[in-house]
Amino acid sequence: MKDFINKLYRNHALIYKVLLFISTTFLIVYLFPKSGKFKYNFERGKPWQSENLLAPFDFAIKKSDEEISIEKQAIAEQAPLYFNIDETVKLKVLRAYDTKFSSVFNDSISQVKKNSLKTKGREILNSLYDFGVLVDDYAFGERRLVETLSGNVKKQNTTYGNLVEQEEVKSIIEKKFINAGLEEYTNSFTSLFFDIVEPNVSYNKSLTDKVINDELGKISYTRGSVEKGTLIISKGEVVEGDKFQKLKSLQSEYESQVWNESNYNWILFAYTLLVALALLMLLLFLRKYRIEVFENNTKVTFIFFNILFMVFITTLVVNYNSEYLYVVPLCVLPLVLKAFFDARLGMFTHVITVLLLGSIVPNSYEYMFLQILAGIVTILTVSELYKRANLFISVGQITLIYIVAYFAFFVIHEGSIETIDWTTFLLFILCGLATLFVQPLIYAYEKLFGLVSDVSLLELSDTNTKLLKELANTSPGTFHHALNVANLAEASANEIGANAMLVRVGALYHDIGKMVNANYFTENQSTGINPHDDLSPRESARIITDHVINGIEIAKKNNLPDRVIDFIRTHHGTSVVYYFYRKAKEMDEEINPDLFRYPGPKPFSKETAILMMCDSVEAASKSLKDPTSTKIDSFVENIINKQIDEEQFLNANITFKEIQSIKKVLKHKLANIYHLRIEYPE
Repeated sequence: MKDFINKLYRNHALIYKVLLFISTTFLIVYLFPKSGKFKYNFERGKPWQSENLLAPFDFAIKKSDEEISIEKQAIAEQAPLYFNIDETVKLKVLRAYDTKFSSVFNDSISQVKKNSLKTKGREILNSLYDFGVLVDDYAFGERRLVETLSGNVKKQNTTYGNLVEQEEVKSIIEKKFINAGLEEYTNSFTSLFFDIVEPNVSYNKSLTDKVINDELGKISYTRGSVEKGTLIISKGEVVEGDKFQKLKSLQSEYESQVWNESNYNWILFAYTLLVALALLMLLLFLRKYRIEVFENNTKVTFIFFNILFMVFITTLVVNYNSEYLYVVPLCVLPLVLKAFFDARLGMFTHVITVLLLGSIVPNSYEYMFLQILAGIVTILTVSELYKRANLFISVGQITLIYIVAYFAFFVIHEGSIETIDWTTFLLFILCGLATLFVQPLIYAYEKLFGLVSDVSLLELSDTNTKLLKELANTSPGTFHHALNVANLAEASANEIGANAMLVRVGALYHDIGKMVNANYFTENQSTGINPHDDLSPRESARIITDHVINGIEIAKKNNLPDRVIDFIRTHHGTSVVYYFYRKAKEMDEEINPDLFRYPGPKPFSKETAILMMCDSVEAASKSLKDPTSTKIDSFVENIINKQIDEEQFLNANITFKEIQSIKKVLKHKLANIYHLRIEYPE
């Protein structure tokens, strides 16, 4: 049991990666839309590229969205409107008319005339209430069919134009009396009717909507059917019209039939295989080309988290409305990974993510083409993310690539630009704006995962930071040395394409451990008194080598990133403090050199190797007497060749060609420092 526990402990990093791989795979599959995938790709207006297609089973031909929309609109426009009519209002109005008529028309009018006028007024009232007077005005067409209801009893069918609106009452009275030759009594009747006429018809919206919804529910979404074995389309035929609709119907039917209970587990298993293969390729890439990332579980978790995050956002948009698919700022992924790692890793991860999403998005080829192209542009254009101008320029270029590529695809599909949807370009612009969110996202990732980006490195390179100001005050010679090393290291990194910002920051902080015993280092001895004169070589060597351990402790107390602490740990590698070792050897021939050796480890990256070379060369250059170009060349060659012979760069991924380039830079820089001229042959 103990052996098993020890074995688990020794392999805990690998076990964690396996668990991370499995959990990420299942989470991605869980997020994927639960539908089958039609095995043929086709586009309207393009030739059918596959073999002749026969119907694999009986299926109904679905109507297009346009056809269904037209049917729904026709139902909504032709369905009858329902109005409630209050029949008691008419009786009430007629009684009020009989009561008030005599008070309006005085006795100066003959009884015969009065009876005639009264009869005419009653006729007009009856005509007003033949179909009813509306409570309110409604924006319906005059020919729209209307059914009036008294209670729950249907009264009559008519059209909306026959219903009287209140503002029409006056015009109807005037028209009736003019036609009867009684226009002199118009004002009197208008005044009378104004007091007694009441509306009695109101719109029953709930019943109307219910009837319309019932009719909409009866719509058939299919028209005809295709029998099994029937030829749907031949190879080379253009996909359009009825053939396109049949293919869309088959695709929909196929996906709904395939994703059923019996096949669910098989399709889920197939999705899991595809996702697992894609993530496995990423792990293999890390193990072969980015071993330092692969061995760091936090960094592997960070990469997998970003993939999962992008899949989550994309599937969320696809499930909501796939028309907004291009709003998702997928180029944030390579931007983030380039900021924390490098361009190659960012591009590889981006391609893997796009391949994963290609199986769930519509128009997968177009989507993958656009996203991979945008990813390439992102990697090529963003060189220094900490410079805001670079980010804005890059986002503008990414947006332009999206627009141009989409425009090209649309013209290929449709053959013209007449039907192009310009709002899609707005989606690309929104995507570009969303990509700018990468800056606060990087800051959040730094806090969550403890990583460091070029943005943070820029802040750390400021010599006014608390730690560097303390170094300048307590160890001014060391601070000046660090500045010189930083300049040499930055130039060397730029020469071979390494991370110049990282190596500069590492150089600025690599000797902060000397603050503990500043006077024991020659660059800080301004009085001419050397405290090492009172110590044994072993004690002196211990104080010198301890500046590495002290530097690590100070860096951790001040929350410096691990990537910067790596420079403190490795800038002397496992080399020997040769001056005190030789001094001790003169006193004791059997002295063990390991007692004078730095704790290491050796440099394990290009950047840490560059710092080791620049630190040694800059420190030793102070001992040059009467420097000449020849002396400097020989001096640089001897120091770096000695480090190579001691195998200090064995773990660093740096080539001999790159080391030669660094030597060239150091020689040139030292020659400038000492203001040397070229030595001309005699």
